[in-house]
Amino acid sequence: MKSLLALPKFVSMENHSIKFGSVEIVFSIEYRKRKSLSITVFPDGLITVISPTDTAIEQIKAKVHRKAAWIIKQLDTFQQFQPKTTPRKYISGETHYYLGRQYRLKVIESEKREVIFRGGYIEIYTLDKTNKPVIEKALEEWYRVKAKEKFGPVFKKCLEKLPLEEELKANLNFKLLSMPKRWGSCTNVGNILLNPNLVKTSKACIEYVILHELCHLVIPYHNAAFYELQTILMPDWRELKKKLDFSI
Repeated sequence: MKSLLALPKFVSMENHSIKFGSVEIVFSIEYRKRKSLSITVFPDGLITVISPTDTAIEQIKAKVHRKAAWIIKQLDTFQQFQPKTTPRKYISGETHYYLGRQYRLKVIESEKREVIFRGGYIEIYTLDKTNKPVIEKALEEWYRVKAKEKFGPVFKKCLEKLPLEEELKANLNFKLLSMPKRWGSCTNVGNILLNPNLVKTSKACIEYVILHELCHLVIPYHNAAFYELQTILMPDWRELKKKLDFSI
């Protein structure tokens, strides 16, 4: 099985679209030296067709049209995987999630500026307890710090499960990236990106998202082999995926 780190470079890329009923499907084409044509739908909604260099555009569009129903179904599936948010006021008494549980905020007017988690509360110390943007930023920074702290051991645990060479595993790590529509991502050069807001979910859900993205290093695409690998490594992933659909 190939890693994304070893994928061949494409010759050129073009953007095109087709209409399927009232839906417009926009896709890019990567021309490569290969014999077959494949279509990939990525979690961020991007659609890529990998095509032999001598394939006519009409033939490619016809293939995309034949697979349109499947493409739309994939996009709908990824939409369910996206994080949901609810409006927040950032005032004392309001509840916020951390590691799958809800905790109340205590916004305390003080000369010091820090966030402390203790006694079942998330305490935010700030000069002006009515300054929502400042309080929101302080909480986001706290979540980011906690995300880096909590994700590290889980990432290492998941990495040990993967059927990859030890030398490759030793060079892998993750980066935090705020993504309004995704919990995580694996780029086409093998970088694992994780949404800091994932730290609001349970430890089991965090493990599921990390393992899901790491599986893309073994099998780049969402196909039967990918889900078979994911099921072998985490048999209850379907239940965990459902838990990710609550509002945070």
